[in-house]
Formats: sequence, C-alpha cells, structure tokens
Amino acid sequence: MDVIDSLAGIAPGSRMDALRDGRRVARIHAQLSHDALLAPASPGDVSIAERLAIAAYVAGLHGAAPTALHYAAALRAHVDDALARAVSAAIVQTAAEGPRGAYPPGPLSVEDTPAPAFALSPDVAAAIGPKLVSGFTHAHYLVFHPRDAAAERFAPLRAAGWSEDGIVTLSQLVSFLAFQIRVVAGLAVLAATP
Repeated sequence: MDVIDSLAGIAPGSRMDALRDGRRVARIHAQLSHDALLAPASPGDVSIAERLAIAAYVAGLHGAAPTALHYAAALRAHVDDALARAVSAAIVQTAAEGPRGAYPPGPLSVEDTPAPAFALSPDVAAAIGPKLVSGFTHAHYLVFHPRDAAAERFAPLRAAGWSEDGIVTLSQLVSFLAFQIRVVAGLAVLAATP
C-alpha cells in the first residue's frame, strides 16, 4: 500500500494516480522513506512503538486530519490504550502556532517571535515516560521553532536515553512527516482542481 495515495484518497487508475505516476521515482522513494522510518525490519535504537508515537504526535501538532488520524490509529493498534491516550493528550496540551523563534542578528530579526513553550501535565508526562517526553520536546521544537537550532538541544535527548542514531531517526521522522503532510495537502488541492 502506498501511504500517501491512501491518505490522499487516490484510487488506482484515477487521474490523480496517473499524475502521481508521472513522478514515479518520487512516489517510490516517498514510500520507501515511510517504510524505513516507520516500519523498518530492524528498528535499532528507536522501537516501532516510539516511532509511531512520534509520528502520531507530530501529525497531531500539524493538525493534518487524514495523516493525524492514520498515525493515531496505527499507534492504537501497536501500543496499549493508556499510551495512545497520553499521546493524544500531549498533542492537546502542547498545540501551538508556528514556526516561531529568533533569527541571527540582522535584517530578519524584526520578524523574531517568541517560540511556544512545551509543557505537559505530570500525569501525561508519566504515562509517556522520560524518553518519549524528551523526544516530543525535540519534535515540538522542530515543528514550531526550527530557527532556534543549537547544539545544546541534543543534551536532554542524550540524558533521556536517545543514542546518536536515535536522535537522527527522531529528527528524520519529524522531517518526513512534514513532507508527507504537505504532499497529501498538495494532492488534495490538485484533486479539487478540474
């Protein structure tokens, strides 16, 4: 199954299927990226449950209905109900608008806006656990204030048990979800255009 086709409601043989097939290599590689990040044969330092929790959280932060529903369902099918509910609560508790942050000093500094804070209630943080809380904090930062990139952002991840490879995987997941959400939204616009 091609996940982007499914999320965009693209039926085999349709006009949109032909349009996507015009970029066959991009289509194939988007699915391969999904599989490598969310369903790898060997998940390594980031479990499938952690990957799905991050995906559900990031899609929820973006407010992208088809994608958020897809990953929330995938998470519920893979973990206990308590964790799935805690991830849903984390989305509600940390929702914000963005991107925000500060540019380096210069002409763009006039566009600086305070970055939204990340804060979970103690019960949600406890249900998610310290490793995922730090992962969600990092994901929130990447979604809402990527301008504030700095090396010291990685120390809390390491302290919570994320390996170097795990941090790369986490960051790739956030980036891939942003890409996937935008592709699905773009395809919806194209589908609505005669």
